[in-house]
Amino acid sequence: MKIVVLSGGLSTERDVSFKTGERVTAALRERGHQVILLDVYMGFGEAGQSLDGIFDRTREVSVQVSDIPEVAPDLEKVKAARKDSSAVFFGPNVIELCRKADVVFMALHGENGENGRLQAAFDLFGIRYTGTGYLGSALAMDKGIAKQLFLQNGIPTPRGTVLARGQQAKDLGELDISLPCVVKPCCGGSSIGVSIARTQEELSAALAEAFRWEDTLVVEEYIEGREFSVGVISYQALPVIEIAPIEGFYDYKNKYKAGSAVETCPADLPQSVSEQMQRYAEQVARVLGLDTYSRSDFLLGKDGAVYCLEANTLPGMTPTSLLPQEAAAVGVSFGELCEKIIEISLKRYPN
Repeated sequence: MKIVVLSGGLSTERDVSFKTGERVTAALRERGHQVILLDVYMGFGEAGQSLDGIFDRTREVSVQVSDIPEVAPDLEKVKAARKDSSAVFFGPNVIELCRKADVVFMALHGENGENGRLQAAFDLFGIRYTGTGYLGSALAMDKGIAKQLFLQNGIPTPRGTVLARGQQAKDLGELDISLPCVVKPCCGGSSIGVSIARTQEELSAALAEAFRWEDTLVVEEYIEGREFSVGVISYQALPVIEIAPIEGFYDYKNKYKAGSAVETCPADLPQSVSEQMQRYAEQVARVLGLDTYSRSDFLLGKDGAVYCLEANTLPGMTPTSLLPQEAAAVGVSFGELCEKIIEISLKRYPN
């Protein structure tokens, strides 16, 4: 197959996206596909140039990827580096290249790739792509909306509320939340801008940090306990994986720096608890319409209660990512996982 692996973009997870894209590209090439790794924002070449035969020189035209830095990218520098200085999100020849492909493998992470806008645009252009469609993507990306849907459908989640810029002075007591609490951007990913506040001073700093990234935040009760994640493919849950950061919580650095966390799959849990998390992960996928693949994050409180934190519509596929580890636990190799995602995604198209 001719495949474009779409990565990069303008989200805070731009660098992570490249690592997902690099690994997916290598795996699909090993399985005999013609694969181009493309930066959706920078594009390729100049507008209007001939793309004839481009899938015969995939390595020549693909993005070259470096290691993931320990801090999020400076997006203003990224914008300034674009040669055509266009305000259009799609870089030169992106749409043209994607239309030439049999399918686009979505390796994007964060707002640009997971909020549904790109999926909606591809639907209009008639471009076939992997993963959840525009509506499920939009619902899952907004943590405030997703939390309300969880509550309405009996999926346990920490008590919380949404704050817009200008509301940060509101007393937490009015929101039925007390310290310690968690503050996070409403539509961010990779734990960027996320803080645990234990004092009023820390809360003020956490709000200021989160508002650096977005105008809307989620503030929720802090649940002390163990962290887990459950991948779901075609509404069927994979084994539960436990994530135990060596220091702090599962933040941006701990997610992508090798050796920063101990990950155990299948998780060391009573079978009844594992099955409960898996049922909730499948329910999350159905409630939000995540029909291809997804990953839901959970906490197991000290009291034994399970809490769903959020859902990810385009889970990471980097060397330290969780979904590939869960698939490997049931005998599915990384290359097989990539092809399975493509196979399931193409079923929604008529031919």
